[in-house]
Amino acid sequence: MHIEPGFVSSAKILAANVAAVALLGSQSIHLVKRPQLIVRTLLAALFFSLFMQAFHLPAGPSELHFVGAMPIYLTLGFIPTLFGFALGLLLQGLLFEPADLIHLGVNSLSLVVPLCLLHATLGQRLQGLDVKTIVKLDAVYYSGVTLMVGFWLAIGEVATPLAAWATFAASYGALLIVEPVFTLLVVKGLARFKGHAAVRFCFDLRLA
Repeated sequence: MHIEPGFVSSAKILAANVAAVALLGSQSIHLVKRPQLIVRTLLAALFFSLFMQAFHLPAGPSELHFVGAMPIYLTLGFIPTLFGFALGLLLQGLLFEPADLIHLGVNSLSLVVPLCLLHATLGQRLQGLDVKTIVKLDAVYYSGVTLMVGFWLAIGEVATPLAAWATFAASYGALLIVEPVFTLLVVKGLARFKGHAAVRFCFDLRLA
């Protein structure tokens, strides 16, 4: 989901940065009201960064990453995941890939816009978790991510064949096999420790 430097013009990058700041800014009041969410945000950024660094490879015009979106979202909550994605991308740019800082707003929107849509729809109606439910959540979320990447490529400065984007989109099919099982293991594993005050403070285990 990384858009490489040179694909998007400076004016569109600026617009993306403004949009990303506005979106995150509109939700920042939650961090002020519940400082506990700051701790969860830092955990989300850490886990997201570890997942991203653990597995990534070129796929069409972008890269396939193990994002770990559902285990983070379902154990830390919406606000920590929202800010954790942006903070994680910032940390990755500062520590590993400085060139990616150019598209920080672009790449952040590619992850957080689908997350907002998922949370406003399926996420609000969750009452329990099983593999089928997590597969549905993953399918909706990663479809959104691939559409966002397609959007950036469509308005980009470099002509990108549809087949190249389709290669990238198809690569995320592998995540629909791996991530739901991993998510369920994480949720059920944490549920064993939900009696501990530190675990309850750091994680949102209402669905565990």
